[in-house]
Parts: sequence; C-alpha cells; structure tokens
Amino acid sequence: MQVTSLLRYSGVCPFLGHSTANSLRTLASTGGSNTVSSLTAKAMTCPMMGPKLASISTARAYASVAGSKEVEEMHKQKNVQFNPASAEAAKCPHAKAAQEVAAKAKKDVHAAGAFDYQNFYESELEKKHKDKSYRYFNNINRLAAKFTVAHTAEVKDEVDVWCANDYLGMSKNPVVLGTMKRTLDRYGAGAGGTRNIAGNGALHLSLEDELASLHRKQAALVFSSCYVANDACLATIGSKLPGCVIFSDASNHASMIQGIRHSNAKKVIFKHNDIADLEAKLQMVPKETPKIIAFESVYSMCGSVAPIEAICDLADKYGAITFLDEVHAVGMYGPNGAGVAEHLDYEPHLATRLSSDPVKGSVMDRIDIITGTLGKAYGVVGGYIAGSSDLVDVVRSYAPGFIFTTSLPPAIVAGAQASIAYQREYQGDRRLQQLNTREVKRQLKGLDIPVVPNPSHIIPVLVGDAALAKEASDMLLSKHKIYVQSINYPTVAVGEERLRITPTPGHSSEQIAHLVSSIDSVFNKLDLKRIRDWEAVGGRAGVGAKNAVPPENIWSDKQLGLDDGSAPTRLAGGAKGVVRDEAVEVAQKRLTHLLGADAGPALASISYL
Repeated sequence: MQVTSLLRYSGVCPFLGHSTANSLRTLASTGGSNTVSSLTAKAMTCPMMGPKLASISTARAYASVAGSKEVEEMHKQKNVQFNPASAEAAKCPHAKAAQEVAAKAKKDVHAAGAFDYQNFYESELEKKHKDKSYRYFNNINRLAAKFTVAHTAEVKDEVDVWCANDYLGMSKNPVVLGTMKRTLDRYGAGAGGTRNIAGNGALHLSLEDELASLHRKQAALVFSSCYVANDACLATIGSKLPGCVIFSDASNHASMIQGIRHSNAKKVIFKHNDIADLEAKLQMVPKETPKIIAFESVYSMCGSVAPIEAICDLADKYGAITFLDEVHAVGMYGPNGAGVAEHLDYEPHLATRLSSDPVKGSVMDRIDIITGTLGKAYGVVGGYIAGSSDLVDVVRSYAPGFIFTTSLPPAIVAGAQASIAYQREYQGDRRLQQLNTREVKRQLKGLDIPVVPNPSHIIPVLVGDAALAKEASDMLLSKHKIYVQSINYPTVAVGEERLRITPTPGHSSEQIAHLVSSIDSVFNKLDLKRIRDWEAVGGRAGVGAKNAVPPENIWSDKQLGLDDGSAPTRLAGGAKGVVRDEAVEVAQKRLTHLLGADAGPALASISYL
C-alpha cells in the first residue's frame, strides 16, 4: 500500500517529481513487499509527502470501523496538522515548493468525490482581493429633485455625485419624466415579451426612426443595452461575412471584445489610436477579404478620442467597413448630439440640421455601423445600432441577442425618444457640460493634481495605485460627501489606477470649488503623486510626459459661444437649470401622435425639477 501511494503522490514532491516511474518503483521496492522501504521511510518524514501517505494509511486502517464522516474529519485534522510554514517544514530544502503545492492542494480539495464548489468560489474571489481588482459598490441613490445630489444607505446622508454617466442630467428632465409617466399610464409597465412575440410597438418603431434620423442612416435597431447591441452586431456580421477579419482597437470596450469573440472571426488588435499600426496590419490581409475596423469615438476611462477620419481613409484604401461605438459621445457632441463623427463636420450638419439626409462625404456618412446608448447622455436605458437598411435587417434577422430578448418597456422607449428629440433641438446642456469640464480641469491643474490629458468631457485623475485609489474614493465619500468611484485593473492598466470625474451642466460653481479643494485635501492626506512627481519618473498615462503637446478640445471656443458671448452661464448654488421652450415643443410634436393630442399641454405644464 505504501509503495503504491508513494508512486501515486510523488508528483507533488519537487525532488521525486523529476524521477521516472520505473526508477521510483525500483527504489520503493527495496526491502521487500511486506516491509517499508528506506525511501518510503524517508518520504514519511517529508513535510510534503509524509502527511499524504500517513493520511491514506490511517484512513484505510479505520475505514472498517469509522463512517465516512469520521474519515472525512480525520482527513481534515491531518490537513490542519500539516503546516509547511512550520519550523520543521522550513528545514526541508524544498520548503518553498512544498508551501506552494500545499496551498494549491488546499484549493483543489474534493469532498466525498464531488467538486468543492464553495472552495472554488472562495479561491476565485481571493484572487481578486490579492491583486486589488475586487470591485466594491457603494450604496448611492440619486435624487431626481436634487440631482447632482444623492443619498447613501442613510436617507439623510446626502452626497455630491461626480462620476455618473448621466452626463446631461436628462434622467430628471421634465420632458422625459412627463413622457414616461403618460406612457406608463397608457401602455403599462412592460413590453410583454420579445419583438416578434409581443409585436412591434409603435413606440419602438418611432424611436428607431428617430435614431436613424439622428445619425442620418437608413435604419436603426433598438436593444436592451449597448453591451448587447455591440455583442449582437459584431457577432452576427463577423460570423456571416466569409473569412472575416476584425481589426480591434486595443482599448475597445468589453462588449466589443465579446462580440468579436462570439463571431469566431479572426481578430487583429492594433495599438490604441495608432493609425500606422492599423495600416501595417491591414496590409497583411488581402483587399478582397471582408474586414471590419471596430473602434470607439470617446474612450471612457482615459477620455481619448479616435482619429475617425483617418480610420475611414484606411477602410476605403483596404476594403474594410467601419464599426464606430459612440456610446460616450451621443448627446454630447455635434449640433444634433449625434456624436463625434457628426461634430467633425459641425458646420455642414448645423446648416442642414432639420434634414435626415446624409451630408455626402462627411465623416458620419462614411461610417458603416454606428452604435450608441440611451443610458448615458440620454438618461434612460437601452442601446442601438444604425446603418444601412440591409445591414440592420441582417442583424435583426439573425442576432440571438435581439430575437430572444424581451423588448424595452414602452415608457423607457418613449422617454428615450423625448430625450433625443429635446437634445437635437437644444445644445445648451452639452455646451455647459463642456464649460464645466474645462473649469474643473483648469482648477485641478492649478493645484498640480494629475489629470490624464484628453480633448473630451472625461476627467481621469491619476493615482497610480489600486489600494490608494480605493482609499481616496472612500475618503472623498466619508469625509467630504463626494462620490467619485475609483477605477482599477482590469478596466485600466496596473499602475494607471484613477478617479474618474464626469461633470454635468447641473454642477454649480460652489460644487466645483468643493470638489477641487476636497481632492487636494485627499492628495495631501494620502501623499499621492502630483504632476511634478510623475514628471520626475518620466510620466505615466500621458501625465508628466516630456515635451507633451496638450490635446485640442473637440468643442472649439466658437462652438461653445465663448467668442460671441452666447455661452451658457454656470449655475450658482441653489439655482435651477433651464428648460428651453422650443426644445419642449419639438419633443411634444414628435410624441403627440403617439401619446395623444393632449400630450403637448401635459408636457408644457411640468415645472423644472
């Protein structure tokens, strides 16, 4: 028995594991079959193999008189007694290896022949804790009547919210809320099922017409989220195109990565926003091979913006189609809020903003597939794709993520269309959001607080350490009543952990001053690196980089109204936002035929929250 066990478990020993099976049998057999070999005797004293051999011997000896529970308990006791970190184990030349193997063995324990699921869960979670990537979620409850204010688990404990993706505060816009309330009363809480079972509701079709018009495309399709939209679209088109190769930016969102994986198409990753690297990789694939270049306009964790026009040029040159995720840009850029692709041809789109026809040759016209969300700047929930009629129909006809998912509730759909219609008419919210972003960046820079440079509305404050980023976030919340979530690996690279700040048009001058002074206090308290400290070590994530050229903002001074004095004014403490009458009228007209003739007066009677 001992010989057999010795052979079976020799693999756990860093010394015996290198011996062949025949060699071990010869050594283990010395002394006869009924005696303990010298090697076996020696193995019994090893901190790694000894407990294993002893436990088996004892278990077999007592198996006839002890039940399975007693044997299991005996095994547990043996495992507890064996401690590779003990003084005795430390004498072994293979102590380190023994400790590592023992730790692994503990994780791989099986109970009564069944897999130890609970131990597996604990092991996986422990990995997250050890590398500081475990995610903690704060109890934050945004108040419609007060947003940008929320309360924590304690209703009376109110905090300023500085990290929401409700970029324009549309979740509390009276046009949106009024529309949703009326729709809820008329059509109920749910859609009743999938689109093919519950039917194509007029509200869903109307929203898709609105989205197609917004992006000046032939068609659009609404999904339960943009994660699902990205996954479904890339998986479907990538799998249907024969031999398709998908070129993906290294910083693409997880939803796009998942869609590419589900397509089973060949994936080629190019360096983030690196046109030269993309072209070098496109050159390696024959022009006649179907290709998709998948990328984002605004990358949410660093605020960088893609070279969209240059990517379109490469797509034309090498026979690719373009897939542009405008999730963090819709509502935020362009005269209609269609995103960065629209903003790049600002004046032509402004001049034709009442038209749904494409501006021929414009950047937005050159994009084949645009995806976006209804859950950020538009303040509700859902996602969509927009493109040619046939492309959208292929996704509608083949994508499981669309076919087999319950449709968005009517109230959500109507609220989303009201939000889009309002923002297409009124630029004041996104202009003021940009002005607030500029002001926060300016004040932080004045205090030498490191902000990852970018031309967009995102403010990533570099910390550079996961534990410190979490501690800074906790301190802002507990000490200063400010909610800013820390961003750690795998969302960002190790060593580039940060606080991600997103101003809204609803943040007042007083709130901005409080935010900046609080961050400064936390940086002092935790002795976090300032810009000068990052410069001393050669820079990180663009902060403190030598001879770096500051990026040019997407919104120009002229577009923001700074040149002619038409720029919106920042709110003072206690002041309320403004709802533009003409924007309300547009939303009313868009929705009257769906919600009834009295929709206009009902919406107009709603006061600003």
